[in-house]
Amino acid sequence: MSRIAERISRLGTETAFAVTAEAAAWGARGNKIYPFHLGDLNIQTPEDVMEASIKAMKEGKTGYCPTAGVPLLRDALAADISASRGVKYAMENVAIQPGGKPVIGKFIQALMNPGDEVLYPNPGYPIYESQIEYYGGKALPYGYVEGEQNFLFDMASIERQITPRTRLFILNDLQNPTGAECSTEELEKIAALVLKHDLYVLCDEAYFDIRYFGKSASLVSLPGMAERCVILHTFSKKFAMTGWRLGAAIGPKEIIDVIAKLNVNDESCSNHFIQYGVLAGLKGDLSGPKRILSILKERRDTAVALLNSINGVRCFKPNATFYLYPNVTKAMENRGLKNYDAFRQTVLHETGVSFCTRLHFGRALPGEQESYIRLAYSGIDTPLIKEGLGKLKAFLES
Repeated sequence: MSRIAERISRLGTETAFAVTAEAAAWGARGNKIYPFHLGDLNIQTPEDVMEASIKAMKEGKTGYCPTAGVPLLRDALAADISASRGVKYAMENVAIQPGGKPVIGKFIQALMNPGDEVLYPNPGYPIYESQIEYYGGKALPYGYVEGEQNFLFDMASIERQITPRTRLFILNDLQNPTGAECSTEELEKIAALVLKHDLYVLCDEAYFDIRYFGKSASLVSLPGMAERCVILHTFSKKFAMTGWRLGAAIGPKEIIDVIAKLNVNDESCSNHFIQYGVLAGLKGDLSGPKRILSILKERRDTAVALLNSINGVRCFKPNATFYLYPNVTKAMENRGLKNYDAFRQTVLHETGVSFCTRLHFGRALPGEQESYIRLAYSGIDTPLIKEGLGKLKAFLES
């Protein structure tokens, strides 16, 4: 007889990994795969990060470290975040984590009681909904609408869902999967709602540094927001080190203290020697991150141009992240493919192009009419982007 706890039935998963496994199985049968399905990076981690990590390991920094992280790294990250957001943070405002993902669950545990409501983006990172429901909250999804140059927040859907039980707001600016970016006006509207309804905010800024033009903005920069926001920070994207698993929570000391206490209960501490590698990266000349951005920008430009050349496909050119979220409604209709799974699997088997669909980022919202897929260009080189999307074009237009 099963003794698995009832709450496990509320636990979701990161569905992109299932698509990855399906593509791998198709590839194992001798088929060529063009992997657009997972937001991983096939770009080398910068040399200064790797060398400093190895040096720290050889120097014996392989045991436990302070639960909130190595003080030198916490101090350096506080300075870095302060400079880029225009808000004063100190070491006590930082808790290092084994990746960015743990910040989601710890933020929710720290601030949400069972039955509380949490606003979260849908389509969005599926772990938001999973963690809200796992810890007994009510997940309130808000969506996006197509603008002229990118996706826009559906502010009306946010406002109409807020009730006296609404406690938290999850904001993923520079968003996965859409690439949506808040305008100044949108940030100001969100800040006003947060203050009006006494909300606390998880600012998932995982892609803050993956930007090809201009400067990223943060909700924490607006008056009254730093006291109500916890920033989810990750080193995975900036330094191309997704598998190294290092991130941080940055926010008000009283919340960060709780998150650090959860560290003690969950994993004791984050990897010791890797923290010295990241410290070297933050204090270095940033030539590594600049190289990473240059590679990603070329891939983005190539992919957007090819997608927009396909009959029935319409794709924005987001200024940040390494994702594209093209509208494929007419392409699906042209091929007579009426549902996402049929479309995705047919394309995989006919062309080798592997991607996630809108439904891998949450349940469809009421009234949705258009169809979208997500392509990650972070793990596929430019020549293969050209080859794979060329095959996709030939298939969809045949």
